[in-house]
Amino acid sequence: MASAQAPFSFPSAQFILFVFMASTVFHLRQRLGQIQPAREEPLRRAAPPSALPEPAGTQPQGMWTINAIGRLGNQMGQYATLLALARMNGRPAYIPPQMHRTLAPIFRITLPVLRGAAASSTPWRNYHLNDWMEERYRHIPGLYVRLTGYPCSWTFYHHLRAEVRREFSLHDHVREEAQAFLRTLRVQGRRPRAFVGVHVRRGDYVRVMPQVWKGVVADRRYLEQALDWFRARHPSPVFVVTSNGMAWCRENIDASRGDVVFAGNGDEGSPGKDFALLTQCNHTVMTIGTFGIWAAYLAGGDTVYLANYTLPDSPFLKVFKPEAAFLPEWTGIAADLSPLLRP
Repeated sequence: MASAQAPFSFPSAQFILFVFMASTVFHLRQRLGQIQPAREEPLRRAAPPSALPEPAGTQPQGMWTINAIGRLGNQMGQYATLLALARMNGRPAYIPPQMHRTLAPIFRITLPVLRGAAASSTPWRNYHLNDWMEERYRHIPGLYVRLTGYPCSWTFYHHLRAEVRREFSLHDHVREEAQAFLRTLRVQGRRPRAFVGVHVRRGDYVRVMPQVWKGVVADRRYLEQALDWFRARHPSPVFVVTSNGMAWCRENIDASRGDVVFAGNGDEGSPGKDFALLTQCNHTVMTIGTFGIWAAYLAGGDTVYLANYTLPDSPFLKVFKPEAAFLPEWTGIAADLSPLLRP
């Protein structure tokens, strides 16, 4: 006789609860798997503070420029001063079109140019500069400032000398023309061992210095002393003379030793050739004026300059500080002031 089967019994309440929880977990894992790709994108590390873009409010605001007056040396001083002071005050710098026309044919300048409406419609605040750096120039107020005056002093921009020298580096064709000329020079049939650029400022200064500023220009004696200074220190130098008074130079500079070359064309309307010759030399003899100062500053090497060329009560000393114009390592030779003392 077959044995009776045990009656079927439904699962207990605990078993039903277990199945419900397992099912819930299974469905949750499926849903999470569907949205997981969006979470699998790799996390990006936060950039360090120095690499984060600056907020718009910290970008340089406003616009600074400078007057463009005078000739080449003056405008070089104005350009370098604008570059330095705008940087110092956290403002963008722009040069006037006339400054660009003067400097760009010779140098690789990079400051942007003011154009048309921007130049005429900007509410400029004029700010006059002396010819030397002052502490107050580090905190010039105003968003739209036009610097004025004739600043040309290393005290403004010497801390940026490498950058200033890059701004005033010659275009290739200008530099090559100057170097090609220098390569042809010989002293007693041999190549010179040192090239000394000589700039003699004449022109309007011959009248203006004694009549207006109680001063003198370089004379024959000063140039003899300056050239002899180099002859005593540099073997086989050649002196490359440029001037806006070349006829006077030929009459007053002794070229009998064969080491003096009258190279300049004296063209004040196109000074690039003379300036390039001076900057491609190793050393400099200068007299007075910003043209010679800049030639010496860019050439480097030894520099001899005309010192003490005004009387102590000259009004020139109110607008010009010799110690701010000539680098401390340059050598000054005192001018002969006796012509000013004659009755």
